[in-house]
Amino acid sequence: MAVDYAVIVVYLAGMLAMGWWGMRRARSKSEFLVAGRRLGPWMYSGTMAAIVLGGASTIGGVGLGYRHGLSGAWMVFTIGLGLLALSVFFSARIARLKVYTVSEMLDLRYGGRAGVISGLVMWAYTLMLAVTSTIAYATIFDVLFDLNRTIAIVLGGAIVVAYSTLGGMWSITLTDMVQFVVKTIGVLLLLLPIAVVKAGGFDEMRAKLPDEYFAPFGIGGEMIFTYVLIYTFGMLIGQDIWQRVFTARGDKVARWGGTVAGTYCLVYALAGAVIGTAAKVLYPDLGSADDAFATIVKDELPMGVRGLVLAAALAAVMSTSSGALIACATVANNDIWSRLRGGGGGRRGTDPGEAPDGAGAAHGGGPDKAGEAPDGAGEARDEVRGNRLFILIMGIAVIAISIALNNVVEALTVAYNLLVAGLLVPILGGLLWRRGTVYGALAAVVAGGGAVVGLMAAYGILATEPIYYGLLSSLAAYLIVSLVTRPTDEAVLVAWRRRLAGEAPEEASASTPAPVAPLA
Repeated sequence: MAVDYAVIVVYLAGMLAMGWWGMRRARSKSEFLVAGRRLGPWMYSGTMAAIVLGGASTIGGVGLGYRHGLSGAWMVFTIGLGLLALSVFFSARIARLKVYTVSEMLDLRYGGRAGVISGLVMWAYTLMLAVTSTIAYATIFDVLFDLNRTIAIVLGGAIVVAYSTLGGMWSITLTDMVQFVVKTIGVLLLLLPIAVVKAGGFDEMRAKLPDEYFAPFGIGGEMIFTYVLIYTFGMLIGQDIWQRVFTARGDKVARWGGTVAGTYCLVYALAGAVIGTAAKVLYPDLGSADDAFATIVKDELPMGVRGLVLAAALAAVMSTSSGALIACATVANNDIWSRLRGGGGGRRGTDPGEAPDGAGAAHGGGPDKAGEAPDGAGEARDEVRGNRLFILIMGIAVIAISIALNNVVEALTVAYNLLVAGLLVPILGGLLWRRGTVYGALAAVVAGGGAVVGLMAAYGILATEPIYYGLLSSLAAYLIVSLVTRPTDEAVLVAWRRRLAGEAPEEASASTPAPVAPLA
């Protein structure tokens, strides 16, 4: 195992080194939170695929393949479908808004007052997503070093918190790109063919397993529909995903780069299911399906290759964990703390104060006018310092909750149910329906979230009824309340349409008497 240990140690050291390097580039709020909004297509595609394909998609995807065969691909497949839908239909408009959070988008569309409650829901979702990703370190480090669960969580979590705190989105982007390459090599190019060969090839797999293991819908139509509701729709509205869209250099990068990443997810889904099916042939009596990944890696792969594949699993967990962490901290600082501290401060990312940040990032951050640079530079440093502090605080909280929490599946289900039932309708309604109002949006969040909580208490957290009826309640509340309340002010809608068209915050603001140059 010495070679495997060396591979893992080199990988982890590389992650920390990239965090240090990213710190040198993150000198403004825009650079720290959205990598200066200037990622090109290849880096954007790689990092987007890295964040959506986490431990659940890798270890969990193999486990579903072990339990259900090829139809176990549907969970990750619906994630890919959601990313494709987001990229093709919505990403260009989202990128043009030049905001930092989903709640800022809701404030822009509805004229304020919708961001606080939506921020709380989004914060809870991103927090639990980071927690469930962090817990996965226990499984991987147990295979690697036979570490105690608490020590494993602290070790893996501390590395992610360190590089995320140092360089923000720049560090996370660089590490995600490496993690994307490691996952591609480790899972698709090494583990997949080796697993199939060790199982005797597809003919031998077919001979040893029931026919339902090779049926495309063997997992069941109801389960597939539930995956679509939770994961496909969750991809459309999650802060962790939107924050990556905000990093795109332009409309075409967001659309086509995301399309490439979504297609990659479909391939990854099938690969995980095939690996799990092969593991079922090799180890038909495992105590838990989720042990399939670790078992086949530990017992079937040669030295060195085993370390690289375990590094791929670690990369999958770290990419999702770091993405969820920076999303959680961004929401906590911009949508919750700034409002509590300053009364409406959460809208700062959409007001004229954002323009110098974005423009400075695009032009290298140099001073343009005498006398303005010191104040601008000082404000930028303060904003970076504040966001860095929130990542550290949220990271410590995530590690502590991960140590205390046992049932990962239930925690993640609660997070996704609240996200989809509470925010899907007001977000998509704001993008697609002109008549939607702020009161309709607030009613949708309360009705959908309340219905989900009540139905989870009645039917159980893992039941399908909460998400079904929660979404219906949210949709009904949004339509009815929007239609019976006063339409959104025309000035708000005009500013909204201008932002969707790609105008800078100053140009889109109805209160600004003269237009200014758009963001580069």
